[in-house]
Amino acid sequence: MKIIVEKNIPYISGILEKYAEVSYLPYREITREAVKDADVLLVRTRTRCDEALLAGSRCRFIGTATIGTDHIDLEYCKKAGIIVKNAPGCNAPAVAQYVLSAIGHWMKKEYLFATEGLTIGVVGVGHVGSIVARWARALGFKVLLNDPPLQRATSSPNYVPLSKIIHDADIVTFHTPLTHTGLDATYHLADRHFISGLENCKLLINSSRGEVVDNAALVELKHTSTLVDVVVDCWENEPELNPDLLKMAYIATPHIAGYSAEGKMRATSMLLESLAEHFGWALDIPQVDAPLKGAEEVSLAAIMSSYNPLIDTEALKSSPESFESLRNNYALRNEVK
Repeated sequence: MKIIVEKNIPYISGILEKYAEVSYLPYREITREAVKDADVLLVRTRTRCDEALLAGSRCRFIGTATIGTDHIDLEYCKKAGIIVKNAPGCNAPAVAQYVLSAIGHWMKKEYLFATEGLTIGVVGVGHVGSIVARWARALGFKVLLNDPPLQRATSSPNYVPLSKIIHDADIVTFHTPLTHTGLDATYHLADRHFISGLENCKLLINSSRGEVVDNAALVELKHTSTLVDVVVDCWENEPELNPDLLKMAYIATPHIAGYSAEGKMRATSMLLESLAEHFGWALDIPQVDAPLKGAEEVSLAAIMSSYNPLIDTEALKSSPESFESLRNNYALRNEVK
């Protein structure tokens, strides 16, 4: 059996060699030729897993060390008999840490010393959004939740329409997957209509997927809306960035919001658990000493001291052409405890 592992997946080296021939490759070297005789493919977001890559290969199992699967053609994989496993919620506490730290540093810049009176609109209330909402409430923010699929599934009165967030929120943060079709498609969810309609929002944050926010419209409309600042971790057309958006963003980071040591270890552990279950292997799976749903209690000061996104912003703005290098060689931080 042959396994190809994207080389930037941490905490995995040496674990699978007992059961297979393992090759660790940069994502640019994971080509059709490279995977044709591979049985298992373990990747991150940069490897596009579709017919162009997989047709004619032996691959029957793909694991992605990420929450999202928008880089994988799930329909093709289903037709081809390829099992796909991801790592749901693996880095959710880290992304929540990023979002609340960004908000805290922004409040400090704006001389806002109390969370009371500020309303955060959380768009997408899955693994990440639910932690952001829980921590934000505990910190004294008013929180509005928008998640149409969850609202339909639960019939809960706790959700509000997007129009209310556009009207009432001082801060809007996105935590949706990227989908292009269907009732709840999220591609350009924050489009020209959304951005131009903001009535009170002073800070917009995207740490979900780049295409959830129309980057060009954000640049064009920022100065005609109520927005004071934007925080961007996920960009359209990564690693090629909109230079105007990079310049105007208060916080601009190279898609590292979820890059905690604990999150990376969880992702690898989830992939190994899926492999062990599927193949019946007895693997030495790393154990994560941190809760999947994040710390029970937090303070804004503790979150801000645990991670400062302004440092990563300075690095990216100083060298935007180094986006991939900054991301791939990122010094993993620890989650807030």
